[in-house]
Amino acid sequence: MRAVRLTVATATFGLASLGVGSFAAVPAAATIAIQPDIAMSRLVSTGAPPTTAQCVAEFQVPCYSPNQIEQAYNLAPLYAKGYDGAGKTIVIVDSFGSTTVRRDLAVFDKAFHLPAPPSFKIIQPAGPVTTADPGWAGETDLDVEYSHAIAPGANILLVETPTSENEGRTGFPQIEEAENYVINHHLGDVISQSFSATEETFPTRQALTSLRGAYINAAKNNITVNTASGDSGAADVGFLGNYYYTYPVTSWPDSDPLVTGVGGTQLHLNAKGNHTAPDNVWNDTYNVPTQEFIFGDAGPNPLAGGGGKSIYFSRPSYQNSVASVVGSQRGVPDISMSGACNGAAIMYQSFPGGGAPGFYEVCGTSEATPLFSGIVAIADQYAGHDLGVINPALYKLSQDGAPGIVDVTKGNNTVTFTQDTTHTVVGFKALPGYDLASGVGTVNAALFVPELAGAG
Repeated sequence: MRAVRLTVATATFGLASLGVGSFAAVPAAATIAIQPDIAMSRLVSTGAPPTTAQCVAEFQVPCYSPNQIEQAYNLAPLYAKGYDGAGKTIVIVDSFGSTTVRRDLAVFDKAFHLPAPPSFKIIQPAGPVTTADPGWAGETDLDVEYSHAIAPGANILLVETPTSENEGRTGFPQIEEAENYVINHHLGDVISQSFSATEETFPTRQALTSLRGAYINAAKNNITVNTASGDSGAADVGFLGNYYYTYPVTSWPDSDPLVTGVGGTQLHLNAKGNHTAPDNVWNDTYNVPTQEFIFGDAGPNPLAGGGGKSIYFSRPSYQNSVASVVGSQRGVPDISMSGACNGAAIMYQSFPGGGAPGFYEVCGTSEATPLFSGIVAIADQYAGHDLGVINPALYKLSQDGAPGIVDVTKGNNTVTFTQDTTHTVVGFKALPGYDLASGVGTVNAALFVPELAGAG
């Protein structure tokens, strides 16, 4: 997933008087560097995790705890019946990993009263990792913490690769090798990938399709693969993240027919995690407080979930029911979960080079993907077997009006930015039913899990 990360020294101010430690502010002269494949994050507390009200008071941007997010997706009825991912393993794949991920997860779990995962293993099947990268470390912490928060009974297998995914082919051969190792050794049930590359960064269709081996292998072995749809709206970024495309594009692997593409929504929650308004498509491009919080300026800068039509894959049969939307091409995303920065998730990190140890607000489809992977792990447990490629089930459930699919009917992923001149890339609007901004919608987990388990 392509995102931006602040490269600034932080100053502290604010909410210590409220008992939540020091909060970090972005200096006015913040330097923004577009980089691929990392989650967006901001330090908000070096003490206790903040509340939603404290984040709003300090930054005009709400933040949500894992407990609120669990409530938002109605997971409590499943937990009460013992459905929490037990017996299943979520595979998290990230370049480089995080040297402090075990400690960070332990602090996160203690802060939010979560149990430790039954098993948490780290492997490097594509070669030893010799590089530490703060961006990927933050991504790793986010992926591990929030897949675990949703499916606390599932095992976690973190798969670290020795090269960075930087758009195009870069990094993908090692990712494919590592994932095939996991699949061939039957080490996991759901693969969560919070990265993707703009399709146009591959020079040819063959350059892309030659890297599909792991997804074909996963499908044959009934393993679900979930992938983030990106954080730059309809624009997305080029090789090494040095520029935005000035016309609508989409990304792979989320565009792969064997992969479930996960888009972003914006949650509106109260302190208990109950909805105060329906979810809408995540798009913070034009929200000034959020732009100042993330980028240090009023924007607009692209900050929205990816989505659109593939240039390499034709419409799969499971999308025939939405042919009026996707035409002859594969459309993404398939489904969406929380990804907004204006309503970000709270995570803990302490790795070197990542700023002061503490609680950070994080956002993007990097958040949405591990959330959905946790729900799929619970559905696997509910079904009593792995569900494999779930896309046919998602579209059938949507077509049948299954109550576990919650339609998202507001918002779009149009973005505006300055690149020599000002560009607006007109994206896609949320519509009743399937659309290229939110997919089939989002989920009510207590209803969706048994529906998915039955349809799968």
